[in-house]
Amino acid sequence: MTTRVFNETIEMTNNGQLSLFFPGSGSAFTKINFQNNVLVIKGKDHLLIDCGNLCPYAFYTFNTTIASVKNFLITHSHADHAGGLEEVALMNMYVTKNKPNMVITDEYKKILWEKTLSGGLYMKGEDGFRQKMTFDDYFTQIKPKKYKNSLRPMYEANIGSINVKLFRTKHLFTNKNSWKNSFYSLGVLIDNRVLFTSDTKADPELINWMDSHFNIECIFQDCQFYPNAVHAYFQELNSFLTKEQKAKTILCHYNDGAQNDDVVKEGYLGLAERGLYYDF
Repeated sequence: MTTRVFNETIEMTNNGQLSLFFPGSGSAFTKINFQNNVLVIKGKDHLLIDCGNLCPYAFYTFNTTIASVKNFLITHSHADHAGGLEEVALMNMYVTKNKPNMVITDEYKKILWEKTLSGGLYMKGEDGFRQKMTFDDYFTQIKPKKYKNSLRPMYEANIGSINVKLFRTKHLFTNKNSWKNSFYSLGVLIDNRVLFTSDTKADPELINWMDSHFNIECIFQDCQFYPNAVHAYFQELNSFLTKEQKAKTILCHYNDGAQNDDVVKEGYLGLAERGLYYDF
């Protein structure tokens, strides 16, 4: 893996290599690093994983409009991951006249529309005419297929040349530390090479299974630097990640004040940086 700095506008295409670009890399309440959303680019194809309420503005700081994104994947419905979608939907409906794609299962499509998006998007008004709207009026669903022989329910889809596998994570749960009765949240495996956990508690079972079943080159791991009940705590990660795993792990979704030097001293690659391309 190598890194490159941002130049002029965000790249939506490249020469065919797999690249990740973070318009933001911070936690939900960051005031410095914007929110942890990531753009995947490969050849003529791209995919934005998560679009938080600050994401359209984060794109603007890089001289790029969020309307240039044609493909989305949302890992869960917290505002720092899905809060920018209403702007995306309305801008495309009324300004660009385009309908972007979204990689989404039927199960989560229902949750995302009924519990997050419909409040601001359920009605269209134009020239005195009122029309009830649905998810499909704003987005074209790319329905992933069930992936067999996985540790947890896993789904797979292709966006052009980009392959993604979606799997359940343990972000918020009611009891027994189980993903089965938890808030619906997903992680993403990209091209069987890059693991993006999105939001999750420390999950050694999942990390070790992924690392043993796929040739993972890099792990972008959710991390907070204080004890909490929702995200992976730095000291928890230190307790189970092997030396080899740390050496290919970049921490993201971190709280303001996190120090890269502290992370590197523990054997990690460092903190994810907004404005950098990670090329594989």
